[in-house]
Amino acid sequence: MVLGGKHLFGSINDTRVTFIEKKIEEDRKNFLKELLEKNDFEVLIQEDKRKSEEDPQLYTVGVTDMTFNPTTYIFQRRLKSLDGEHIVNQDYWNQKSEDTKPQYWKNSK
Repeated sequence: MVLGGKHLFGSINDTRVTFIEKKIEEDRKNFLKELLEKNDFEVLIQEDKRKSEEDPQLYTVGVTDMTFNPTTYIFQRRLKSLDGEHIVNQDYWNQKSEDTKPQYWKNSK
């Protein structure tokens, strides 16, 4: 999911949450859950309804902290990686790279 500026709210099991991502697969759900819990957020997960048994199970992930906005936290460098040693950047969040250098630009000659 692309980081966006919108701050989406809703409910999971009658608990108000900030939605992190919707309609994601299990691997992505597990990554986000582990990452957010490592950063001391309470994570709630909801299984999305499937149209048929053949469809893959998708999930919605939310946190109970109503002030949390993934875009803001990532670009303000407020999230730590799973090892707790590095700062999460956009590529790490999107699982495109394990490189956690905080630069959002590439210097080239």
